[in-house]
This record gives sequence, structure tokens and C-alpha cells, in this order.
Amino acid sequence: MTVPPTQPPTQPQRIRQKKRAFPRILGPERAFLADTLRAETTGGLLLLAAAVVALVWANSPWQDAYHHVRDAHLGPLTVEAWASDGALTLFFYLAGVELKREFVVGTLSRLSEAVVPVVAAVAGMVLPAIIYLVVNLAADNGRTDGWAVPTATDIAFALAVLAIVGSSLPSALRAFLLTLAVVDDFGAILVIAVFFSHGFHLVPLLIAVALIGAWYLLQRRRVRSPFLYVPIAIGAWWFMHESGIHATIAGVALGLVTRVLPDPDEAHSPAERIEHRLRPWSAGVAVPLFALFAAGVTLSSGAVRETLTDPVAIGIVAGLLLGKTIGVFGGSWLTARFSRAELNSDLAWRDVGAVSVLAGIGFTVALLIAQLAFGDDAGQVERAKAAVLVGSVLAALIAAALLFRRNREYAD
Repeated sequence: MTVPPTQPPTQPQRIRQKKRAFPRILGPERAFLADTLRAETTGGLLLLAAAVVALVWANSPWQDAYHHVRDAHLGPLTVEAWASDGALTLFFYLAGVELKREFVVGTLSRLSEAVVPVVAAVAGMVLPAIIYLVVNLAADNGRTDGWAVPTATDIAFALAVLAIVGSSLPSALRAFLLTLAVVDDFGAILVIAVFFSHGFHLVPLLIAVALIGAWYLLQRRRVRSPFLYVPIAIGAWWFMHESGIHATIAGVALGLVTRVLPDPDEAHSPAERIEHRLRPWSAGVAVPLFALFAAGVTLSSGAVRETLTDPVAIGIVAGLLLGKTIGVFGGSWLTARFSRAELNSDLAWRDVGAVSVLAGIGFTVALLIAQLAFGDDAGQVERAKAAVLVGSVLAALIAAALLFRRNREYAD
């Protein structure tokens, strides 16, 4: 029997491909996402443990020892400065690599898929800053210089919460959170570089830029020797620090000039190889070390009373809880609504709402910005840090309850 030739579908029969606001992640990108989630989840738990140790130690009979160790000088910097300017540089280097990867081969390389998380991240930074400024401008003793504190999301902490209570949640939701955090990190990097650089010096900056350029040329020439890269990285970090720009920016810049695409004869790109080696050090050592010396806030009755009435603290907590939630969810919904993109069929807007609350966990970078914003006032730094801890814990608890409920529905 002769089979009639297949006719092309008529116009009404054609199935139109619709853009999806939260696309499925498949292939190598899915494997990369899974590896990142595992590492960041472990790091988030270690980060939480370090913060608890810091709080207990700073409020114990041995609190003087905590402050003595934190303020002790090791060479040109204090232990606290080595943790924030030094250890966190590794964290920001990996953030730079992730950002470049997302722009080159990830979600951010596809405009139709990038627009929703990008707008959500930007709205999730702008609205907390506005809320903070409104609170502090309305108060007699308010301080506007802390506006950037509630703008950052801690991806390690957030992913740890998501992993604990969201084992049955769809991977598209995790992908959205990761992309959101990458854009959020980029925004925090710009804020630190532009608004929290002090005492600018041109010559050290030019030397740092030259060393970053040397790193780029070595990458272009496919040089793999760590005996060249390690001295360049240390030199770029030091001269960036001496220039007056926060030293962690050197880490970001080196990450952005690291090659993320493998050659035909390479199984893995340099970025993948370096990430594989360095991520455990970042998640397991660098970030927890920073938390150990940044989260040690005194919680005496007087300090708690001051924090509850301090407009800076109120602005930070309100920014993290309200600004992040409304900004991320509102930015996502409005973008999907007016761009005619559709939510992934695996998700509901209630899932996005729960993750929007989760974005209010602003731990690592928020603590760093608090130190930079109020470094000249130790008491205000303590109150700002306490507010970051309170806002982050509340966001984590509320989001965990919402995600747990959604997880049960998906599991059923």
C-alpha cells in the first residue's frame, strides 16, 4: 500500500513555541547546576555552623578572646580584614567565573530566558534600598549610607534551605534561584566597587589591571602552569587592595577573564578545572571563615534594645523581608506578564513567591557591605550586623515553611 506523503501542517495546525519564563535545564548545563547546588548546599550548612559558633563565642565568658583574635594583626591586616578582603576574594573569583559562564553558555546568554531572572534580581536590589532609605529618611537619627546592606542575597545559605526542605521541588525553581543569585552577586560587586572604594590610588590600580591582563593573555595562549597564575593572582589582589578599591574586585576580574569554553581537544575548560579545585576551599573554608569573624555580634539586653529601635536596623530587616520578597516576585510577575512569557509548566507562582522570600537571606555579602558602610562606627556596625542576622533568619524560617508546604504537594 502506498503511503501518501506527509503534508505540511496548515496554519491552524502549527504549534507555536512559547517562551518560558523559567526554562528546563538539560544536558551539560544541568550537570553543572547539580554540581554547583551540591557544593553550595554544603557550604551553606558550614556557613550556618560558623555563624552559630561566632554568636555563641561572642556572647560567652570568652568573648574578650573572640574580639582579641578578630582584631589581632597578621602582617599588614587584621584577622577580620584577612577574612573579608582575603578569604572572600576566592568566593568572588568563583562568582566572576559563574557570571561569565552564564553570559557565554548559560541562561543569561539567551535573552528570552534571561530577562525574567535579571529583572527580578534588579528589582530585588532596588526595592530593598528604597525601603531602607524611606525608613531612615523619616527618622531623626537615620543614616542613609547603609542603603546597600539589604540588597544582597546569600546563595549558599539560600540553597542550603532549599535543599533541606525542597527535595521534591522542580529543578527549574533551583535554576531560577541560581541565576537570580548570579545577577545579584554582579550587582553587589558593582555596588562595592563604585560606592565603597576609599582613598583611590592610580598607580597600584594600573599594576593590578596589568596583572589581570597578564592572566588574560596566559588564558589566551592556553598556558596551564599554576606557578604563573598563583603569583599573578596574589599580586593583582594586593595591588587592588592598595589602590583603595575593595580587594575582592580583583577576584571578580580574574574570574571574568578566565576561559569558560573548552577547546576541541579539552575535556574541560580552565574555568571548570579551577572551579573543581577551588570550590571546596571557597564553600568549606573561605566563606565560613569570613562568617566566623563577621557574625560575632553581642546580644546583650541593651544591644538588642538599641537594635530594635535603630532605624538602620529596622530599614535592613524591612528591606530583606519586604523589599526582597516584593521586588523579586513583582519583577518576575510583571516581566512575565508584559513580555508574554509563560511560567514553566512544572511551576506555580506560589513556588516563585516562596523563593522570593528565600532571596531575603542576605548573609555573607550583606555583612561585608555593613562593615564597609559603617566601618567608622563600631556600634552601628554591630547593630547593622544584628539586623542582617535577624532579617536573614526570619526570611529563612518563613521561606522554609512555604517551601516545605510546596514540597509536600509536589511529593504527593
